[in-house]
Amino acid sequence: MKRRIIETADGSKTILIEDWQEQYHSIHGAVQEAYHVFIKQGLYAVEKQEIAILEMGFGTGLNALITYLESQKTPLKIRYYGIEAYPVSQEELAQLNYAAMLKTPGLEDVFKQMHDYPWEETRDLASNFSLHKKRMNFQDVADSEQYDLIYFDAFGPRVQPELWTLELFQKMYTALLPGGILVTYSAKGSVRRAMEQCGFQVERLAGPPGKREMLRAIKR
Repeated sequence: MKRRIIETADGSKTILIEDWQEQYHSIHGAVQEAYHVFIKQGLYAVEKQEIAILEMGFGTGLNALITYLESQKTPLKIRYYGIEAYPVSQEELAQLNYAAMLKTPGLEDVFKQMHDYPWEETRDLASNFSLHKKRMNFQDVADSEQYDLIYFDAFGPRVQPELWTLELFQKMYTALLPGGILVTYSAKGSVRRAMEQCGFQVERLAGPPGKREMLRAIKR
């Protein structure tokens, strides 16, 4: 499918899949969306100092990068796992401007390391942050009570409805530790109902710029 780099409203760039008219991140601001959904409503909702995170849709690495950046400002110790079936190309990565937008010395090198690290291996980006990328389909996740937090960042239900099903959210429920949290930018009614059927306690929260609501689900 044809893809191209576009600039979002906050100046950060993302990838547009033209055949789907779907972006990796919000056109209203890629960095703003990532911070609101995954850091504010996800990372800082976990009441632990040592946190295991599963990202469903590693994609451009933006969510991992900002999580790393936040970990360097706090005493948090993070083990980060990213699931991705179709990695972003090096040519596309070279056009993304996340490190420049975040204005932190050395962050460009960290971003490059994240993508250069081999798949299926755990590597330390810092003394308190490890990264393990898994090249696999969402449907193949089979972990049980491994994670404190899930960033659910799949392409939207409009273009990939098979990733927003009861069966997928049951896998997410199983993968979380008791009390674990799942956050996603979607607030679609069918998504919320699927989560609730799995046993999640689901909250509607204010969404990022350009979106009225998002969802946060807690494993009861």
